[in-house]
Amino acid sequence: MDVFGFNAFSPAEITARIETVGVTKARLPLGSMLMLSVLAGAFIGLGALYYVLVRSDPGLGFAARQVLGGAVFSLGLFMVVVAGAELFTGNNLLVMAWAAKKITTRELLRSWIIVLAGNLVGALGLAVLVVLSGHPDANQGAVAAQYLTIAAAKTNLPFAQAFFSGLLCNSLVCIGIWMAIAGRSVTDKAVALLFPISAFVAAGFEHSVANMYLIPVAMLIQLTSGHAGTEPILLGGFLSNLFPVILGNLTGGSLFVGGVFHVIYRRTGLIGD
Repeated sequence: MDVFGFNAFSPAEITARIETVGVTKARLPLGSMLMLSVLAGAFIGLGALYYVLVRSDPGLGFAARQVLGGAVFSLGLFMVVVAGAELFTGNNLLVMAWAAKKITTRELLRSWIIVLAGNLVGALGLAVLVVLSGHPDANQGAVAAQYLTIAAAKTNLPFAQAFFSGLLCNSLVCIGIWMAIAGRSVTDKAVALLFPISAFVAAGFEHSVANMYLIPVAMLIQLTSGHAGTEPILLGGFLSNLFPVILGNLTGGSLFVGGVFHVIYRRTGLIGD
């Protein structure tokens, strides 16, 4: 499909490509799936690191910090898509291959569980390395203070708010991945990802894998450096954030994007087998 000079795959072609890729992803060997998911967790963590660095600059206004922070956070998704890694939030689109009866329920759940676990390992591993590197001390400790502020806000979110914030986040993430698959070049994919990814970050929506990095960094900062007077960031708060955000991400990606496009393009017969 050539729209305004851009040679992109059509939405029906994207559907077929996502189903084909979904079969491959769901049937990856365990070792490969796990290693690729560890990489994705670290990639998203690096995007979150970049975001916090922007947020720590007091000279920027709210909108500038959020929009610029969202733009640099997109690095994580660029790396996942271009370098090739397995990210739980993006892999919610595997539901399209499942709905088309190209993978089984067992294969779908196996992929989601293994990838989510690998993402957690990658994000936690990066968090440890970042704290050991001394990076949070940058900008006279403003970076560390920003991690603590972000984590405190996340761990105090009510369940419903965290769920719906996660739903909106992954709806945008999966739309971004959907559009990136339409692209035929690295540049196409980068442009397609930039706006939906930066939008969810600027809006403050919740991404489960990013939170697997951001909250543990804050916990490690408090453990190793103190920061008297700041609200304690505890394991219970971490888990109380992750559970509703994961559910929201899963709902937004698999139902609101994958499910909707499946109905439009597969169930209505706009594409065939």
